[in-house]
Amino acid sequence: MNEATRLEWHLDDTLGAERLDRVLARLQGDLSRSRLQALIRDGQVAVDGVPVLDPNRKVAGGARIALTVPPAVPAEPAGEAMELVIVYEDEDLIVIDKPPGLVVHPAAGHDSGTLVNALIAHCGESLSGIGGVKRPGIVHRLDKDTSGLLVVAKNDLAHQALAAQFADHGRTGPLERSYLAILWGVPERRRGTVEAALARSTHNREKIVVVGGERGRYAITHYEVAENLPPALPIASLVRCELETGRTHQIRVHMAHIGHPLLGDATYGSGFKTKANRLGEPQREALTALNRQALHAAILGFEHPRSGEFLRFESDLPADMAALLLALRQPI
Repeated sequence: MNEATRLEWHLDDTLGAERLDRVLARLQGDLSRSRLQALIRDGQVAVDGVPVLDPNRKVAGGARIALTVPPAVPAEPAGEAMELVIVYEDEDLIVIDKPPGLVVHPAAGHDSGTLVNALIAHCGESLSGIGGVKRPGIVHRLDKDTSGLLVVAKNDLAHQALAAQFADHGRTGPLERSYLAILWGVPERRRGTVEAALARSTHNREKIVVVGGERGRYAITHYEVAENLPPALPIASLVRCELETGRTHQIRVHMAHIGHPLLGDATYGSGFKTKANRLGEPQREALTALNRQALHAAILGFEHPRSGEFLRFESDLPADMAALLLALRQPI
């Protein structure tokens, strides 16, 4: 959108009074309600020819409403050309198979070289003005050292619809997210659910901890042991995890909470470092080469925000995690 767009409506005389932001959200389905509220506060909405700055203002039937949508401002941060593994792309969204080591969103210490920088460069003018800025809409994230599938919105319509699906976590909708993890040891129950609230540590803000009471955020992870590693006298296991909530570091913290942290997880598995001494040389070499937590977002499914079609994608284990799995299948 390179020029301002002016939209006008004449409300039916029979309609009752309703909040302005709600009326606009119904009339203009492509913009999020928060975006519409911001436009109202910026003086971009008039009722019967008079600018209205309060999203809560009631408007009655018969009113004439005019909305001006200014062109999106240039993206911040800047785009950076980077090679991406694109699994799927259309006018509304893009699905990426993220490699380990790639930060998703710029933050302190990572203001460049992120997935967002790469997407701004890749999508260019196809990005719509999400929130008034040309940028990709991040609706979920993967840790820097977690690999796998990630969907990103390219416009307000897609961002709003995808965000709603991820907020629901598949409880009532079609969202599907499945991860593969390699854990130290084998959980006693081959299939189970970890239900434990999570919060940032008061001692280390980079770390998430299981908490009681009301301080934490509700979190549920379902898991199933797929394979003992090695099959006889296992020292590790390949586990499939499905999220019912999407908290920061959720799988890593929940698996550590039940006594089976991920291999290579320096944050939540540091107490298991001596376990590596029980590995054979090929296994130790593969674990050293991994140099990250053994976690991969293997399956992602969701409803397309425009067509309603269910899209489902699968990603094979990346080379480093596949090599570790192969080594661990061998007798130690």
